[in-house]
Amino acid sequence: MPEQDGIDMQQIQRTEKLSMLFTIWALAWPTMLEQLMQTTVQYVDTAMVGSLGTEATAAVGSTSTVNWLVGSTISAVGVGFLSYISKAFGANEPQRAKRAATQAVLLTLVIGTFFTILTVSLSGWIPIWMQADPSIQKTASQYFLILYLPMLPRTASTIFGTILRASGDTRSPMKIGILVNFINVVLNFLLIYPVRTISLGALSFPMWGAGLGVLGAAIASAIAFTAGGICITLQVWRHPLLSPRGLRLRPDKEILIPCLRVAFPNVLQRFGTSLGYVAFAAMINSLGEISTAAHTIANTVESAFYIPGYGMQTAAATLAGNAFGAKDAKRMKSLAARFIPLEIALMAGSGALLFLGAPALMRIFSSSADVVNLGATVLRMVAVSEPFYGFSIIVEGFMMGVGKTKTPFLFNIAGMWGIRIIGTFFCINLFHLGLISAWACMIAHNLLLFFLYFICYKKGVWNPLSSDAQLSQKTL
Repeated sequence: MPEQDGIDMQQIQRTEKLSMLFTIWALAWPTMLEQLMQTTVQYVDTAMVGSLGTEATAAVGSTSTVNWLVGSTISAVGVGFLSYISKAFGANEPQRAKRAATQAVLLTLVIGTFFTILTVSLSGWIPIWMQADPSIQKTASQYFLILYLPMLPRTASTIFGTILRASGDTRSPMKIGILVNFINVVLNFLLIYPVRTISLGALSFPMWGAGLGVLGAAIASAIAFTAGGICITLQVWRHPLLSPRGLRLRPDKEILIPCLRVAFPNVLQRFGTSLGYVAFAAMINSLGEISTAAHTIANTVESAFYIPGYGMQTAAATLAGNAFGAKDAKRMKSLAARFIPLEIALMAGSGALLFLGAPALMRIFSSSADVVNLGATVLRMVAVSEPFYGFSIIVEGFMMGVGKTKTPFLFNIAGMWGIRIIGTFFCINLFHLGLISAWACMIAHNLLLFFLYFICYKKGVWNPLSSDAQLSQKTL
C-alpha cells in the first residue's frame, strides 16, 4: 500500500505540473502572438520606410525612443491595475475587480488627454532634442505629430489590454492587436508609395498609391491605433466581469490608492529607464546616419526575440497575483519552479536564432552594406545575453503581480543610468568609440539586472508568502 500511495502521489504531482504548464501556456500564447503581430508590423513598417532610403529610416527612428518613454509610462500605470485585479480574482472578489476596472477607465481619460496635449505641443522640439540631423528634423517632427494625435485611443489600448489580461482574458487583446496590425499594413501599402505597376507572374496591373512616404506610414499607424482603441473600449464595456456599466465614473480612493501605490514605482522605473533610452538614442544619433539607421533596425529586429520573455512575464504577473490573492504559498513556489526553466529555455532558443540570423534579418530592412554589417554585429553581441535577461523578466513579472514594484524600480534605474548611460557617454564622448561600444554597455546593463534579480530570487524577496520574505526585505 505505501508503494501504491507513492505512485498515486507521483501521478497527482505530474497531473498538477501538467495542469499548471497548460495554464501558463493558455495565458502566455495569445500575448506572444499579439506581440509577434505588433513586431511583424514594425518589421513591415521599417522595411517599407527603409525602401525609401537611409534618411527616411533615420527620420522615423530618431524619435522612436520617445515613443517608448510615453508608451512605457502608460503601461506602468496599467501594472497597478493588473496587480489589484489579479489579486481580486484570486481572492474570489469579482466586484472589487469590476470597481478597479471602472477606475482604470477614469485614469485612461485623464492620462490620454494629458499625453495628447503634451506630445502634440512638443512635436516640433523633440527631433531637435534628440539630436536628429537637421536634414531630417522637419520630417521627423511631422511623423511624430501625426503618430501622437490619437493618444487617447492608444492609452485605452494599453490600459484596457492590461486589465483584460489580468482577468485571464488574453485572447481579446490578441484579436484586436491582429486587427490593428492588418489595418496598419494595408494602409502602409496604400499611403507610403505612389501610383505604380505591380507584376504577379504574367499579370501586371496599376496600383493606386498616395505617395506620402514617411508621413503615409504615420497616418496609417494613427488610423490603426484609433481603430484598436475603439475596439478594446467596446470589449471592456461588454465584458461580463469588468464592464463599468452601472458604476459611477468618479474617483474611488479605496481602489485608486492601492493601485497607484503599486503603479507609482513602476511609473518611475519605466519613465526613468525610458528617459535613459532617449539619452542613449540621442548619443547614438550623434554618431551619424549609418549608426542611427543600424541602431533603429537592430532594435526592431531584436524586439521580436523578446516576445517569449514578455509573453511569459504577463502570464507570470497574472498567476502570481492570483496565488497571492488566494494566499496560496505552495502555488507561488510552484509557479517559480515552472516559469523560470521554461523562460530560460525559450530565451536561449530565441537568442541562438538571433545570433545565426542577424545578417539576413538586417538585409530585410536595408540595402546598405555598412548598415547591415554594423547592425548584425551588435545583434550577435546582444543575442548571447538573452537567457540572462529572460530570468530577470520573469522575476520582475512575479513582483509586479504581487505588487512589489519598489525593488525593480531601484534595480532598473541603477542599471540604466549607472551602467548604460554613463558607460555610453564615456565610450562615445571621451574615447570616441562607436555603436558597438554603446551596445556593449547595454549588455552590461542586462547582466547587472540578472545578478540583482538572482539575489532577489534566492533571498525570497519576490515572494511575500515566503517565510524568509520579511528578513530578506531588510537586506534589499
